[in-house]
Amino acid sequence: MSTSLYAFLKGKEDRETQDSSPKPYAEPREFSSQAKEGEGKGDEAKESPKPEGYLSLNLARAYVLSVAYDGEGKRAFLKLYNEADHRIYLWFDDSGHKPYCLSDLTPKELEGISALMNHPGFVGFDVVKKYDALADQERTMTKIVASDPLAIGGRPTGCIRDIIPKAWEAEIKYHECYIFDRDIAVGMPYKIEDGKLIKIDFKPPPEVEKSIESLFKDESEEFKDMARRWVELLECPVPSLRRAALDIEVASTVPTRVPNPREAKEPIVAVAFSASDGRRRILLLRRSNVKAPLPMSIGMPSLPEAEVEAFESEVDMIRRTFQIIEDYPIILTFNGDDFDLSYLYHRALNLGFDRKEIPIVMGRESASLRHGIHLDLYKFFFNRSIQVYAFSQKYREVTLDDVGASLLGVGKMELEKPISELDYESLATYCLQDADITLSLTTMDEDLIMKLIIVLARISHTTIEDLSRQGVSTWLRNMISYEHRRRGWLIPRSEDLLEVKGFTATKAIIEGKKYRGAEVIEPEPGAHFNVSVLDFQSMYPSIIRRYNLSYETVRCPHPECQKNTIPGTPHWVCGRRRGISSLVIGSLRDLRVRWYKSRAKEKGLPKALANWYGVISNSLKVVLNAAYGVFGAESFFLYCPPVAEATASIGRYAIIETIRQAQAIGMKVVYGDTDSIFLKAPEASKIEKLMDWSVERLGMELDIDKVYRYAVFSSRKKNYLGVFQDGSVDIKGLTGKKRNTPLFLQKAFFDMIRILSEVKSAEEFDEAKERITELVKTCYTKLKNRQYSLEELAFNIMMSRAIEGYVKTKPQHIKAAELLAQKGIEVTAGDIISFVKVVGPTGVKPVQLASIKEIDVEKYVGYVESTFQQVLDALDIDLKEILGATRLEFFMPG
Repeated sequence: MSTSLYAFLKGKEDRETQDSSPKPYAEPREFSSQAKEGEGKGDEAKESPKPEGYLSLNLARAYVLSVAYDGEGKRAFLKLYNEADHRIYLWFDDSGHKPYCLSDLTPKELEGISALMNHPGFVGFDVVKKYDALADQERTMTKIVASDPLAIGGRPTGCIRDIIPKAWEAEIKYHECYIFDRDIAVGMPYKIEDGKLIKIDFKPPPEVEKSIESLFKDESEEFKDMARRWVELLECPVPSLRRAALDIEVASTVPTRVPNPREAKEPIVAVAFSASDGRRRILLLRRSNVKAPLPMSIGMPSLPEAEVEAFESEVDMIRRTFQIIEDYPIILTFNGDDFDLSYLYHRALNLGFDRKEIPIVMGRESASLRHGIHLDLYKFFFNRSIQVYAFSQKYREVTLDDVGASLLGVGKMELEKPISELDYESLATYCLQDADITLSLTTMDEDLIMKLIIVLARISHTTIEDLSRQGVSTWLRNMISYEHRRRGWLIPRSEDLLEVKGFTATKAIIEGKKYRGAEVIEPEPGAHFNVSVLDFQSMYPSIIRRYNLSYETVRCPHPECQKNTIPGTPHWVCGRRRGISSLVIGSLRDLRVRWYKSRAKEKGLPKALANWYGVISNSLKVVLNAAYGVFGAESFFLYCPPVAEATASIGRYAIIETIRQAQAIGMKVVYGDTDSIFLKAPEASKIEKLMDWSVERLGMELDIDKVYRYAVFSSRKKNYLGVFQDGSVDIKGLTGKKRNTPLFLQKAFFDMIRILSEVKSAEEFDEAKERITELVKTCYTKLKNRQYSLEELAFNIMMSRAIEGYVKTKPQHIKAAELLAQKGIEVTAGDIISFVKVVGPTGVKPVQLASIKEIDVEKYVGYVESTFQQVLDALDIDLKEILGATRLEFFMPG
């Protein structure tokens, strides 16, 4: 660290010592949303049918779950979950809040823009004062008020934001704007008295307040105030939300084809509901090709606890499905946006339903409900931050089968026949099991997922529908935008930020990067037993907090601050004020590390409370660990290259200094990567000593992250594997098997993992290397001798659109599909194409048309190499050395 910055920080530390009788509401209204951030001007906002639900002038306690816009009424409305009767109630804005954007022109100057004054959506002007943090000065801005969100932005042409020279805060979706301005606490309890919405103040238990005050007694009042507000959101209990998981099955005429939900040509033959109130229901349609009698409502032998409803008419079954959907405040699906609800919606239209009879609202990218809320768990589990930080990559593929098997120990039921050929009982069991898995994903670990969603919605000021479908960058954007509005700050335009601070000073080592990234220390190759991994607890959030990094504080406009240089860069940091990102991220980081993480592990704490603190800790971990990557992403609205560069530079400094200190006290460092150091057989006393040094010198906490039975390092950076005491294998960067990977490779790869997991000593490790070498040799030999079947060699990829839809480029599975079409075999969007790599001009053939003699062995050799290379590098096994150049020649086509 530079002397000037260390002295500055040290000095800074020294200075900062119910009537619940429901009334149905179903007036003919439409709601739409302002254009999404980042959408082009040509994107047209999607309009949706009326908001429907219950109204009540008085509710004792209800939780805000969603905010949307009523297009006909031209006002925002809230969806609240009422604890008393487990229903969703609507509350419509009574403040007169309207959409707006900001301009730096005066009202008089704006009056000279005729297109603005004549715009049908223009309402008026309002002069406001805003603090411009980028320039550190107050500015007078003109608020341009509009009648509806689409007048501000979202239409292809003629929007107000396109008419005026510069527009601020015009990209914010209206329902988010409303949340920020009205300080709507999503996920928190409210009451309604005589039609007025009133927030129910929550105070944490006195012992919690006392502990938090003690923990942060040396922080500034600004920091303590932020921490208090977080604690109020985090400590408030989460309601138990009544919900039902839905799954449908469609009788496709082509077994390998996924039915197209927009066309919805084929009948829905089963609908299953599995609900949190214990009810499990299966709706079945009579099919002419099934000879067995249609089950009656008494149930089935294999599903004794399920309620079975049988239908002669698909229309009646769908109508019953809609009734059940409307009975639950929350409907869960797994890929319901793109399939289940979409198919139900379009199938109902095809069968003659009026749109008003359909409780589903189809948007551009999602499906919502008029009466309730739809959570698509596929989108939630697809979130990389959820996968990595909340569930430690326990699941590799985002399929119901893999997620269910990994988190619940229960996957999808395997079928021996296509859906259309199943008997009623098998179909019911299959469909209901999918619904059961979907529900169980939200009930496991005492409703972990539902609690996680609510907590994340609270701290990010994001509706639960948006939160479950969007990435961490959106959560952080909302979090920081809310804080700007709360303080009366002007939210900067990305182009202004880049104009002032859009450059970097360090040279990137990795091609394509804009600045130098994290430090990776050369590993000591070979196998090392008893390896402990120490990492900085939320390293980058710690850096952002400790070093006051934010878009307005790095390279601030104050000459006297330029002495506060950031190590390894020419940048400096502000000494006058606390940065907004540093405050928001830093306070969350401190609460997690210093309170919730330790409390979750505290002995003697009631199980329910310990579980709740664990949920909070995991929620904060998800947000914090993604923070640095977001601030360094060009797509982020506060992207500021010097901030990202400064964060990476301080991170490099911290890891290098920590390694030096570890070596100085006699510890054996075998590797260092970004925020972690790998220590061979470290003494407990020395670990504690290093942790104390890190807090005192760097202001960051070290923690034991992992303990490996043994770890193996390659001479290549970032290429290692570790085996835990329980035998599970951790491979750096491993993405796991993919669904389209040929079966022979999947089997060989997991055979290798099993061999590694059995090693317990150096001698056994050498034996394992020999066994793995033989395993790889066997793959080559069987390929050379063409001993694998076509099914074992096949790649399986779904067609996302019809063959005609691929114009510019044709992927290999489409080339194979074309060959099928030429033979008169019908193929279309949704079909799974099984193909193999062959010698010849096309390079591929569908399994149905290929022979084992045509297989391109050389291509498959390449796949074997790429599959095993990463692990073999760590094991110091060279493929060419094993097989020999002459032997490889045998695999070349003659």
